Amino acid sequence: MASYPVDPRQPDAAYLSFWRERHLCTLTTLRPDGSPHVVPVGVTYDPEAGLARVITNKSSAKVGHVLAAGPDGARVAVCQVDGARWATMEGRARVSTDPARVAEAVRRYAERYERTPAPNPSRVVIEIELTGAMGRG
Repeated sequence: MASYPVDPRQPDAAYLSFWRERHLCTLTTLRPDGSPHVVPVGVTYDPEAGLARVITNKSSAKVGHVLAAGPDGARVAVCQVDGARWATMEGRARVSTDPARVAEAVRRYAERYERTPAPNPSRVVIEIELTGAMGRG
């Protein structure tokens, strides 16, 4: 895997492979007071679209933090660690309720995590337009 920084739209094979392995990740958003809110999530990575996706419930704190940032989106980071290997991606997050976008996020989640989440009418997707990435393998 490349050493940091990484172009999130053109990662090397090892970086991309690491993001396709099954790992629990974290999402960091900012609370209204500016303090970090870090929670465990499943993340999928789509370098062709320049997106990372997180499926979640629309009433979650992370969704509230992203929505509070306004239409330009919230600055966020997602990270995963496996021993000495780690990878972080950052960018602007926005929440989508569009059924097609949510379905695509669920499809990708099922592929990476080898399980299809139960139906949830309150599900939304946090889409992160990636602006940077780093990692070490």
